[in-house]
Amino acid sequence: MFRLLAADRVEVMKAGPDFYSIGNDFLIFRLLAANSVDEPGDFIFTLKSEGMFMKVFCSLTLASAIFLGVPLAAQAHFGMVIPSKPAVMEIQEAEVTVDVRFWHPFENAGMDLEKPKKFQVFNGGKAVNLMPELKEGKLRNFKTWTVDYKIERPGLYVFALEPAPYWEPEEDKFIIHYTKAYVSAFGDDAGWNEPVGLKTEIVPLTNPTGLYAGGLFTGRVLLDGKPAPGSEIEAEWSPGQDKMGQAPHEAMITLSLVADENGVFSFAAPKSGWWGFAALNEADYKLKQAGQDKDVELGGVVWVYFHEMKEAVPYAGE
Repeated sequence: MFRLLAADRVEVMKAGPDFYSIGNDFLIFRLLAANSVDEPGDFIFTLKSEGMFMKVFCSLTLASAIFLGVPLAAQAHFGMVIPSKPAVMEIQEAEVTVDVRFWHPFENAGMDLEKPKKFQVFNGGKAVNLMPELKEGKLRNFKTWTVDYKIERPGLYVFALEPAPYWEPEEDKFIIHYTKAYVSAFGDDAGWNEPVGLKTEIVPLTNPTGLYAGGLFTGRVLLDGKPAPGSEIEAEWSPGQDKMGQAPHEAMITLSLVADENGVFSFAAPKSGWWGFAALNEADYKLKQAGQDKDVELGGVVWVYFHEMKEAVPYAGE
C-alpha cells in the first residue's frame, strides 16, 4: 500500500479555481469537502500523483500544510435527478422541486453539469419538455440545475435527463448518463414497469414507488430498447445535500454488481433514502476530443427512494 508521510510543513499554492498545488510534486485537482483554503482549518482534497489517486487530509495554517496521503479509488460518477419528495398525497403538497446534478453522491463531491440536451417529465404516455423551466444554480461552486413542477392530477411522473456528453480526462472517455426518477401522485402509480424510451435505461421490475429499506429492488437494463446482458451496475446512496456518507473502506462507497443474461439485477438497500443505480455500457460510436476518437460510456441511471418502516401503533378499532 502506498503511503505518503510529511513531517515538515509544505507550501500550498493556488493554481486556479478550486485547483491547488502542494510543494513541487503534487497537483490538487478537485476539492471534496471545502470551498476555499483561504482560512485555517481541516480540509479533504483529492490528489493525483503519477496516475495514483489519494485522499489527503490537510491541516492548513494559511498557506502551509502537514499532510498524510492514502490511496483512493477513482470515484463513481452519477447523473442525479432527485425530487424533493417521492410521492404526493395532498393537493397542498403538489409542488415538487427536482434537483439535477452530475455528482459523486456518497461523498457529496461535485462536477459541473452543463446545460442538458433534454429534461422531460413523462406522464400517461406523454412527454412534457421542461427545458424552459430549468434554472441554473451552484452547489459548492459546481453548476447544477433545478426545476419546480406542479402536479395537478393523479398518476406516475417520471422525470428524465439527457445530458450533454461529459469529457472525463482521467478515464480518457466521454460519459453520458441518461437519468430518471419517479414521483407517484395521489395513490396512482400505474405504468411503473414500463420504459420511457431513453437511449439506455433501467426498467423497474419492483415497484419503485413502494420500497422499504432492506427490501429488494429489481430492474432490467435496456440499451436501444433491448435487454443488455452483463451490464456493469453501480449502486450508491445519497446521504443528502449537506452530508457525506461514511464507509469502512472504498469498495463500500460504490457497490458493484453485474446484470444477468437477461439484463436483470437485484439489490437490497441497507439504508433508507435515495439510492442511485447506474447501468454502464460502452457506446457503439465514438466522439471527438482534440481531434481524436474517444470512447463513450453510456449510463442508464435510475434513482429510487427506500422508506424507513414505521413502528406499529396500538390498534384503534372496536
